[in-house]
Amino acid sequence: MPQPLMPKATAVWLLDNTVLTFEQIADFCDLHLLEVKGIADGDVARGIRGADPIAAGQLTRAEIENCQEDPDKKLHGIEKKEDLPKAERRVGKRYTPLSKRQDRPDAIFWLVRNHPELLDAQISRLIGTTKNTIQSIRDRTHWNSAYLNPVDPVSNGLCTQIDLDKEVQKASKRIENKKKKEEKENLESTTLSEIDESENPINNEAVSNEINLEESNDSEDNAEENNDSAENAAENNDSADSTEENKEYDSDSVFAKLQELKND
Repeated sequence: MPQPLMPKATAVWLLDNTVLTFEQIADFCDLHLLEVKGIADGDVARGIRGADPIAAGQLTRAEIENCQEDPDKKLHGIEKKEDLPKAERRVGKRYTPLSKRQDRPDAIFWLVRNHPELLDAQISRLIGTTKNTIQSIRDRTHWNSAYLNPVDPVSNGLCTQIDLDKEVQKASKRIENKKKKEEKENLESTTLSEIDESENPINNEAVSNEINLEESNDSEDNAEENNDSAENAAENNDSADSTEENKEYDSDSVFAKLQELKND
């Protein structure tokens, strides 16, 4: 569907001359719903003169009347052969007209206060300023920081609500991914520490088992030595008894002893 050449001016005319809903006007003019509401309240596009889309050959009166009767319908513009393709958005810093450059510090102050998650590069893309200016406003070292008033950049026409929402979504997604990454790293570190703690008791138990095994072996050796000494003692006793028995049954010694007694 072809878009109007001057979307905000067309939205101003449609708001002043029709009873179309904000959603219908926003869809046709490729504007954010909040921008259309801001135009209706006089906060956005102040001083812009309305452009008649019927006179410009972009809409028909019948199309407007049909959409006014049915709020669910969408406006369909007139297809033209000479319609140019929709211009792609240029990557890089946005150009700011000279008449609006004095409003940039207030807009930066508003973004820094209400959307601190935005990076300096994102603010620079939205408003078309330098990172040094953004940093000075963050640090309150700007030469006019005492007189800065936060003003929505959409209401000043420095950026569109669609672009602002896109940058805020990008920043939120970046923060969410960063939190997930930190949680994953913390989980991995705790898992590794638990594994180390679980391995240490096993090693200690193995060492204690080895010590107990050595002690049991030593006790067994001592028991064997005691048994050997007991057996040796028993053998010595047996040998002594056997010698006494041999002495007891030796007849020569007996008669010699008796002879000594008689002589006495």
